[in-house]
Amino acid sequence: MGNAGSPTDPPTDPFAAVPLPTRPVRPGARGIAPVSGNGSRLPPGVSPDIFGPSAPAQPSGAAGQTGRPGGLPPVTPAAQPWRVAAQPESSLQQRTLRDEPSLAPGGGPARPEPPPSGGENPPPRRLRRIIAAVLALAVLAGAAYAAAAIFMSGKMLPGTRVHGVPIGGLTATEAADRLRDELADDEAEDVVVRAAGKKYAIDPGKAGLEFDVVSTIDQASSGFPSPAQVWRALTATTDLKPKVSVEPELMDSTVEALARKVDIEVREGAVTFEGLKPVAVTPASGRKLDREAAARAIEKAFLGPAGEVELPVSTVRPEVTATVVKRVAADADKAVAGPVTLTHSGRQVRLDAETLAAHLSFEPDGAGGMRPAFDAANAVATVEKKLVDPALAPREPTFEIVGGKPRLVPGRRGKGIDDHRLAQAVARMVAEGGSRTIPVTLTTVQPRISEAEARGLGIKEKISEFTTNFPCCQPRVTNIRTIARLLDGYLVKPGETFSLNGVIGQRDTARGFVPAPMIQNGRLIDSVGGGISQFVTTMYNAVFFGGLEDVQHVPHEFYISRYPAGRESTVSWPAPDFRWKNDSKYGVLVKTSSTATSVTVSFWSTRRYDVESVSSDRYDFTPFENATGSGPDCIPMTGQQGFSIDVTRIFKQDGREVKRETRKVVYKPETNLTCDSTPTSDSEQDQAD
Repeated sequence: MGNAGSPTDPPTDPFAAVPLPTRPVRPGARGIAPVSGNGSRLPPGVSPDIFGPSAPAQPSGAAGQTGRPGGLPPVTPAAQPWRVAAQPESSLQQRTLRDEPSLAPGGGPARPEPPPSGGENPPPRRLRRIIAAVLALAVLAGAAYAAAAIFMSGKMLPGTRVHGVPIGGLTATEAADRLRDELADDEAEDVVVRAAGKKYAIDPGKAGLEFDVVSTIDQASSGFPSPAQVWRALTATTDLKPKVSVEPELMDSTVEALARKVDIEVREGAVTFEGLKPVAVTPASGRKLDREAAARAIEKAFLGPAGEVELPVSTVRPEVTATVVKRVAADADKAVAGPVTLTHSGRQVRLDAETLAAHLSFEPDGAGGMRPAFDAANAVATVEKKLVDPALAPREPTFEIVGGKPRLVPGRRGKGIDDHRLAQAVARMVAEGGSRTIPVTLTTVQPRISEAEARGLGIKEKISEFTTNFPCCQPRVTNIRTIARLLDGYLVKPGETFSLNGVIGQRDTARGFVPAPMIQNGRLIDSVGGGISQFVTTMYNAVFFGGLEDVQHVPHEFYISRYPAGRESTVSWPAPDFRWKNDSKYGVLVKTSSTATSVTVSFWSTRRYDVESVSSDRYDFTPFENATGSGPDCIPMTGQQGFSIDVTRIFKQDGREVKRETRKVVYKPETNLTCDSTPTSDSEQDQAD
């Protein structure tokens, strides 16, 4: 009955009639129910876990025993569908349909899986071998790099060279010593350059060039090298460029000396006058060394590849053509057809045609043509006092010698002709024509040198002095003493070039010059100012022994015995001129004195050099000719042979020679000239320049 209590018999297994497979199958296989721990089947979707843990397996007895005492057969336990026997998880998971041929799709045996293709990952064992090999190679490479890097550390890397000298494997000190030894000869070798078609050798030491060993070695790594550096050291060669240090002042001096040999000053076309005759100056191209580029090229060539180095030289073209110059010269004589009269406040003064021509020229106008240029300052130097009250004129500062010491005499400003306006007026008159009477204006004129500037010129001692002698009482003596008086106390500023014709101008009777014999075109002629070449010769020797720069001096055609052979100069108006440059940083004071038989020129400044003169013997003698002249202008001349002589100027400082200059002077033979059968006397010859 329904309430009779629980049944005493266990429930029957509803799946007991289902036959079990002979082999275990993978859980979840199609149509197969999971198996419980005791081998019974479970309904689909029922997990054996709902029945709890399966009972442990019973140990089997000995062979032939039933597992019960007394050999009784084992008791078959009652079916318990709520209890599932435990199965090894691996047995369930590892079995697949391939293990059961009967369960393969289609009912047939399962097909074996194809081996992996070449594009798939290798099997695990092969991959492990490749990885292991790669790791082994990496370890070996790292060990090799570490060993090589440790060996190379602290030294120049193998394969390192400088100018062909190997320094690999050496310490920095060892490398420096080797480079100094190996490159000593190369460092002393001249740098050969070529400029404007000529070859020049440059001493590296004098040019301030030096091999910088430290900077050269600093280019190389001597620390712990990187892998790339180790590889390069083992497989390649590293060439380091030698580093060079340059002393700028020495290099500039070397390049400037080279430029003096290479440069040719461009000659601009011009028209000047000889007397009243126009003279065309034909233009000519010049050339100029590029100094900065030359210095860089010389530095680069030092310890560089062997061979000559071409230096950059540019051509400098003149501003006007020869055709233009020739055309202007053809009409230039019209400009000096007559004098020019200057007027001011009722006063007037005349510039004669010769003075006008001496200060007039035609120069390039910057547009391919030419224009007149007038040097008004020098043109009126001799006549300005006639237009300006001397009491109002400016006065230049100077020095007087008191007790053997220079003492400053202050200058002052004053009134003078406006040179700029006068120059414009004369140029306009020449270019356009018109009246040759020109009114001038006065302006305030400052001295060339201020008092403060004069005090800072370093005028403190006598640096040179020279005296020449002459017979007394001749017209030329008057001219010598006149020019000496005009130049006494003249100051030449640092860097200034003194021009005798520029300072004195044309010699005239208004300032005390008189006619006297002078040599012109190989003959003696009378000329106002004749004889002043003796003063010029005296000043030239003061320049010579003062160590100052000789810019232009022209020896006489014939040797005159009262002058030192090879150390004398002539001068004339308007040419040739006598010019010298104060190439020192100090001023030069010109002091003069004269007697009836001598003239002395001394220079006061700050001494730079002690100068010595050495003359060669006379050589290359040439015989003179005899000639006869006549007429009132004939002045007899004593014949003498010509010769050549070399004069060397030696500059010394503290007893040590610093430089020398040698000049060759060639004298022509002097014609033995007689006039109207009148014998020539030495006294007549002495009256000439």
